[in-house]
Amino acid sequence: MDGTGTLFAPLVNALSATTAIKVVALPPEAPNGYQALQDFAEAALPADESIVLLGESFSGPIAISLAAKHPDRIKGVVLCCTFARSPHPGLAPLGFLASLVPIKHVPLAFASAALLGRHATPELRHALGAALDMVSGAALRARTQAVLSVDVSADLARLTAPILYLRATEDRVIPKRASDFIQHLRPSAQVKEIEGPHCLLQAAPAEAAQVIREFMRGL
Repeated sequence: MDGTGTLFAPLVNALSATTAIKVVALPPEAPNGYQALQDFAEAALPADESIVLLGESFSGPIAISLAAKHPDRIKGVVLCCTFARSPHPGLAPLGFLASLVPIKHVPLAFASAALLGRHATPELRHALGAALDMVSGAALRARTQAVLSVDVSADLARLTAPILYLRATEDRVIPKRASDFIQHLRPSAQVKEIEGPHCLLQAAPAEAAQVIREFMRGL
C-alpha cells in the first residue's frame, strides 16, 4: 500500500540477472483511488513491448484491470498476496473510520508483526519503516478505504492472460479466500504457496523469483 517501490529491492536483486524489470512507484500523496492509480500506472507501461505485470497486495486490482484492458501488451500476470475484491467485505460499513485512524502513529512493531511476522529481520523492519515514512498519512488512509470497496471481478473474468498467484503460507493480512475467489473466476490460474508472511517478496525473494521465472518460461 505504500506504493514507493523500494520494498521490491530484494525481488529485483533476485530476478535482475535474467529479467528486465521496471518498478512503477505510486505517488506518495494523491491520487489514491484505484481508478486514478490505475491511470497513473498505465502511463508507465512500455508502449512497444510485451510484458508480464506483477501486482502485489494493494496493487493487485490495478494489475488485473490493466491486463484486462491491454491483452495485446500484457502476456502474463503475477499476483502476490492480493485480491480481486475487498478481502474483508465485513469491514466495508466501517470504511469511514479509516479516514479517522492516525495511521502514521501506528508503531512499526505492530506493522512488522502483521506484515512480516516471524520472518522480520532488522533489515526488513528498517526497509518497511523507511517505505511507510515516505507516504503521507492521508494517502494511506485513502488507500485503506479504497481496499474496503474495490471489486474488479468483471475485469478478472474477461482477462485472457495466464495468471500466477503467489500465496504466502503465513499471511496475516489477506485470507486464503482471496486467492480461492480468483481461482474460482479463473480456474486456469496457477496458485503457488511459498513459506512466508504477507510481505512475501521481501522475506522470500529467491523462492518467489524461482516460481516467477518458471511461469515466464511457460508463456
